[in-house]
Amino acid sequence: MAGIEFEAKTLDVDPAKIALLIADAGGTCISRPRLMRRYVYDTIPAVTGRWVRLRDTCDEVTLCVKQISSDAVDGTHETEVTVSSFEEAAALLQLVGLTPRSYQENRRTSYTLGAARLEVDEWPRIPPYLEIEADDAAQVRTAATALGIDHTQLTSINTVKVYGRYGIDLESIADLRFE
Repeated sequence: MAGIEFEAKTLDVDPAKIALLIADAGGTCISRPRLMRRYVYDTIPAVTGRWVRLRDTCDEVTLCVKQISSDAVDGTHETEVTVSSFEEAAALLQLVGLTPRSYQENRRTSYTLGAARLEVDEWPRIPPYLEIEADDAAQVRTAATALGIDHTQLTSINTVKVYGRYGIDLESIADLRFE
């Protein structure tokens, strides 16, 4: 599936407080915290702002190419397919000459609120953040408003830039795991 991702984040959140705000706004928790793992690969040729991601969400395994064109709410383009096995897909990518530049883990709790999909992401070494994703920018803003999040608190920067805000160069970390 290919398309534009409409998403925004609010950084440095308290997961328990966000869960209460979502419930109070009429949202629903659709998954408890789960460990997600991914390999990140450079494309051939390597292009700034574009990469390949193999991700295991515990519910499914996906392979995608992400392209960041801007930090706007609609600045990420993604082409994604579902694959049957994280390990077999990694082996296949190795056979075609792609070597992972990094392995990363995070924990994610998923919610829905109206038309929006909400994810509380917890990553090693940084505070948790809330990601709001929907089918268009207006739905992202509507969900933020329902949670009492001022639109000035929203950012659409990618995870590499989130880490950068905390003084960490994510691209220099080959193995990012929880202790």
